[in-house]
Amino acid sequence: MTSKEKRKFYRKKRYQIIFIIVILLIAFRIYLPTLVKNYVNDVLADIPGYYGQVDDIDIALIRGAYVINGLYLDKVNAETKTPFLNFPKTDISVEWKSLFQGKIVSEIEMSKPQVTYVFEDQQKTSESGEADTEDWTKALTDLVPLEINHFEVHNGTLAFVQLQANPNIDLNIHNLNLVATNLRNVKQNERKLPSSISASGVSIGEGNVKLEGRLNLIKEIPDMDISFSLENAQATAFNSFTNFYAGLDFEEGSVGVFSEVAIADGYMKGYVKPLLTDTKLIGKEDGFVETLWEGFVGLFKFILKNQGTDTVATKVPFEGDLNNVKTGVFPTVFNVFKNAWIKAFLGQTDEEINYKDAFNEQKNDGKKKSENKKSKKK
Repeated sequence: MTSKEKRKFYRKKRYQIIFIIVILLIAFRIYLPTLVKNYVNDVLADIPGYYGQVDDIDIALIRGAYVINGLYLDKVNAETKTPFLNFPKTDISVEWKSLFQGKIVSEIEMSKPQVTYVFEDQQKTSESGEADTEDWTKALTDLVPLEINHFEVHNGTLAFVQLQANPNIDLNIHNLNLVATNLRNVKQNERKLPSSISASGVSIGEGNVKLEGRLNLIKEIPDMDISFSLENAQATAFNSFTNFYAGLDFEEGSVGVFSEVAIADGYMKGYVKPLLTDTKLIGKEDGFVETLWEGFVGLFKFILKNQGTDTVATKVPFEGDLNNVKTGVFPTVFNVFKNAWIKAFLGQTDEEINYKDAFNEQKNDGKKKSENKKSKKK
C-alpha cells in the first residue's frame, strides 16, 4: 500500500470514527431524558413511607437545565387521592451569572406547586417505614445536582386539610409567589444575613399575606430576621377551624395576624399579634347551647374590645433556645387589656424585633448558663 493510499485509508477511518461518535452522542441525547426520569423515579421510590413519580423530563443542554414535569409525592397509606406534593413544572438550571463570581450553583423556578397537608394522612404510619420530613426533603434536594442559590415560586398553593372535622377544615394560601436570592452567599458581603426572601399570597377569606426577611442558610441552624402579615381576611372563612377547636362561629368581621421572628445561633425572639375587627359571633341558625356559649364568649369580647377601633387583640411574645421556646403568659394577658383600655394595637408589624435582638439575647442566655454551671460546680 502506497503512502497516498495509506493517507486515504486513515482519512476514511477518521471520518468513520467521527461519524460514529456523532451518532453515539445523538443517541445519548435522545436517551438522556429517559435516563434522568428513571433516576428521579428511583429517588422518589426510595423515600420511606412515601411514593411518587414524575411524568416527563425535558433537557435543555444549551442553558444547562432540565425540567421536571408532573412530579407528585404522597404517603403510602394515604386514604385521600390528593397528593401531599404536586409540582406540575420545576425548572432546574445553572445560574450563569454566578459563574462570574466564581461559583457553580443552581436556580429553581416552580410553576403552580401545591403542598397539601392532609392531617389524617400524615398521622398514620406505613408498613414500609416511618414517614420522616427529613427523608423527603433530602430526596428532593438530591434531585438538584448543584447547591441552590436562587429559588422562585409562581402561583403556588399551601393547604392544611382536616377531614375529621365537620365541616372539613381547609386552611390555605393560594396565588403564592416567592423569591429567595443569594441563598449560598455567592455575592459575598459582610452582612450577617446575606440572603433575602419575599413572598405574597391570598389566604382563605381573601386575606392578603406577605412575608419579608433576610436569612443565612449556610449555617447548620439558619439565622433569620422575618416579618409576616395577614390582613383583612374574612372571619367567616375560618368558621370550620374555630368551630371545631373552640366551638365558635363568626357571623361577620375580619381577621389579621402580624408577627416578627429573629433567630441567632439557635436562639429565637419574636411575637405574634392576632386582631379581630368588627367581629360578631352569634348566628341566627345556632342552637341553644351554641348560642349560650357564643353569648358567654361575646360578653368577654365586648368587655375586652377597644371601642374606638372595634378590635379584640393581643400580642404574644416568645423567646428562648429553639429546643425550649417560652411564651410570655402574663404579657399576653396584659396585652389584651392594653389593646382594650389603654392603646389599640395597629394592624401592622411593629418593627421592633431584629436579628441583633436575638443575637444579644443569645449571648446573655449563654452567659447565664455559664454562670449557673460555675455556681453548681462551686
